[in-house]
Amino acid sequence: MNAGVASAIAALNLRYLLDYPREAARRIESMPAREVSAMLVDQPVHAVVPVWHNLAADVEQAIFMQLPEATAAELLAELEPSRSAALLSRLDEEERERYKKLLNVQVAGEINVLLNYPPNSAGELMDPRVLAFRGDMTAHDALTRLRLSKPRGLRELYLQDEDGRLDGRVDIQDLALADPQQTLSQISRKIADAVQDTAQREDVVEKMQQDSVTDLPVIDVDGHLLGVIRQSKLADAVQQETTLDIQTMVGASRDERALSPAVFAVAKRLPWLQINLLTAFLAASVVGIFESTIAQYTALAVLLPVVAGQSGNAGAQALAVTMRGLVLREISLRHWPKVVLKEVNVGLMNGFAIACTTAVGVYIWSQSFGLVLVIAAAMVISMVAAGFSGALVPIMLQRFGQDPAQSSSIILTTVTDVVGFFSFLGIATLLSSLL
Repeated sequence: MNAGVASAIAALNLRYLLDYPREAARRIESMPAREVSAMLVDQPVHAVVPVWHNLAADVEQAIFMQLPEATAAELLAELEPSRSAALLSRLDEEERERYKKLLNVQVAGEINVLLNYPPNSAGELMDPRVLAFRGDMTAHDALTRLRLSKPRGLRELYLQDEDGRLDGRVDIQDLALADPQQTLSQISRKIADAVQDTAQREDVVEKMQQDSVTDLPVIDVDGHLLGVIRQSKLADAVQQETTLDIQTMVGASRDERALSPAVFAVAKRLPWLQINLLTAFLAASVVGIFESTIAQYTALAVLLPVVAGQSGNAGAQALAVTMRGLVLREISLRHWPKVVLKEVNVGLMNGFAIACTTAVGVYIWSQSFGLVLVIAAAMVISMVAAGFSGALVPIMLQRFGQDPAQSSSIILTTVTDVVGFFSFLGIATLLSSLL
């Protein structure tokens, strides 16, 4: 081939790339990556960029790896930073760093910002190695592409429209059973749900629980597919969110881990312990009000922890059930009267049952009918209060825009202790003539 013919072919290719970028992308996707890269090297980067935006993710990655380093660096600099970041995110870390070193500091900095998602965000959880196809591709062509890329553990394909936005999904089983000439859009299904790359783990968990999805696609603000959060990551996210709720319920920080430094743990826990100390003094002050009654009837001091302990356990049960309902979205704020009434009724019935058992034990121990009457009445009152507060505390925290798990047990303990002590010692004072 002489120089004139080669120059004419390059000029025709340039015109085709500039005037028909989408058609050129279709043609490129059916060509070997090495052949495409050899052709693109001879073209100015401003002509390659429009075509590149229309390429499927796996195709652009295969071509990119075949480009000379100088051409690859120029392309990364000319592409939108988000597109460059998405392309680099699908490479191994070593390869990614090698290409970033070829860029100038400003471009590399912009791409680094987009590559480094905030902790616990959907972008951090996602797997960027995801295949996207167009709906007009036939089942035969899609299977051919899959055989070339050989992806592992693939359950479904994602479809994108002409502008690269997420448009649907195709189950692998449906693809395998489809007629070879059927288009992917004909066998596609709607996307159950998707999350933005900046969404927090709580939103990811919520969407998983609402829609019972196994894989959750991640999109950018324009609706372009960036990656997918796999089932294993979704399960880890649910587990993390659940365990963090357990920590926050007792005043521990979400950031603390089992092997966190002691100084860090102290800094996170001490403020809530100080608050707990204040609430403990509040409960103690209630006991102090009835100091003379306790001094006169020492048996009351022995039985005081029984009332507080039982009401605390009852409150913890109500709190756990309500918290689970809030986390799983089984209940919302408008359900609070129904939830509270249910827990009050549970507390009342359990209170009577526990009071009967307690009355038998106390009578055998003290032979005092008055003491039996005091502790039985106090047990019913404190357990009703425990059910009421166990249901209301997390709902009220959520109502005021706070994390419903945040130190609920500390607040609950204060309520149950104060009500238990006051009811037991108050009734004892009123019925002192029977003791």
